[in-house]
Amino acid sequence: MDDRQFRTAMGKFATGVTVIATDVDGDVHGMTANAFMSVSLDPKLVVISIGEKARILEKIKQSQTFSVNILAADQQELSMIFAGQLKEHREVEFDRLDGKPVLNGAVAQIACDVSAVHLEGDHTLFIGRVTDIHLEDAEPLIFYSGKYRALAEEKAVTV
Repeated sequence: MDDRQFRTAMGKFATGVTVIATDVDGDVHGMTANAFMSVSLDPKLVVISIGEKARILEKIKQSQTFSVNILAADQQELSMIFAGQLKEHREVEFDRLDGKPVLNGAVAQIACDVSAVHLEGDHTLFIGRVTDIHLEDAEPLIFYSGKYRALAEEKAVTV
């Protein structure tokens, strides 16, 4: 298989969209990512996967903290800003949760301290110990097969 086929296959897994954020010396850095998952309930752990060429990689290594902001359906523009898909510069305001930068309006804001770092292939996996969570009642932004999507109302099915 070639790289394109592998990427296409991975894109067939529908995911939420997150913005990973960290703070170094008062400067907030963010990156759109969908490589995020929960790891453990006790202790509460999550993992994010950051490419070796991503600018935020060294920032997280420096700060030893990060937040995961699970974006709401109306936050596609934020995803595009942090994915570098918009040409014009847009200022983004961050709130704070346990001292970590978070995006207002996200479905979930998850504040983390780095508890372990693993280099695997061309990515670094950061295991984060969850220090605080804030939830909103909103629909999530979805990404599937290279496109942003929204959840559709489910029709009742009799089984």
